Amino acid sequence: MIHFPLDLSRSAQIGFFSLLHTWAQDLHYHPHIHTVVLAGGLTKENQWRNSNKKFFISVKVLAKKFRGKFLYYLKQYYHQNLLTFYGDAQQYQNPKRFQTLLDQCYRKKWYSYSKRTFSGPLAVVKYLGNYTHRIAISNNRIVAVDENTVTITVKDRKHNQTKKLTLPGVEFIRRFFMHVLPKGFVKIRYYGLLANRNKKMKLELCRKLTNSPTYQAKFEGLTTTEILSLLMGKDVTLCPVCGKGKLIQFYSFVQGSSP
Repeated sequence: MIHFPLDLSRSAQIGFFSLLHTWAQDLHYHPHIHTVVLAGGLTKENQWRNSNKKFFISVKVLAKKFRGKFLYYLKQYYHQNLLTFYGDAQQYQNPKRFQTLLDQCYRKKWYSYSKRTFSGPLAVVKYLGNYTHRIAISNNRIVAVDENTVTITVKDRKHNQTKKLTLPGVEFIRRFFMHVLPKGFVKIRYYGLLANRNKKMKLELCRKLTNSPTYQAKFEGLTTTEILSLLMGKDVTLCPVCGKGKLIQFYSFVQGSSP
């Protein structure tokens, strides 16, 4: 899903960030990205330029453009021997087989979806918060486990209902671990005005030019206990028995060990 409010034909540096999402409801491998673009950009004269009301590119053109760029760089990686093939995919080490795969990918219709921006930046952050630090499946979707199988709930969006899916234990683990990112792999990337090297100067300038409010992190400066109390909506230090006294945190160390 991509939110594109800016017309790139108008000369201005934009800012955007992309978030990688790899799983579907049934835990199959379904890599796609969510991208949000700022509703404007910074000109060479350091002036803010608002975006047009129209999208800068249609979804059909966007899909073809993404397909072209993706497959172009895939070919570059292949010719530079930067791709590693495992299992059944080892067949694509053969140049003819790999070219056949590329031809099939070019013939397929790639899907992209864009929509107008949400009602303000906080709504965008709230929406994307469901994806940024989530794992492939939460505990509440696992409804049954035995020695051989795992049963999970799956949303059937086509018929707007929830179904149960039972998988062999090994298959469940295989699907889950497909979505554990390799060490050093970055899930969220920032570009343009939002890039790390631009954050302090250019982003601060943009805020001043647009009279944008400054948001403070909700949990900044709070202790772990205070954060838990806010998340749970109650004082977690309150005694669960009498409901009046305060619990005191203390540490116990094994003799001979250091704190």
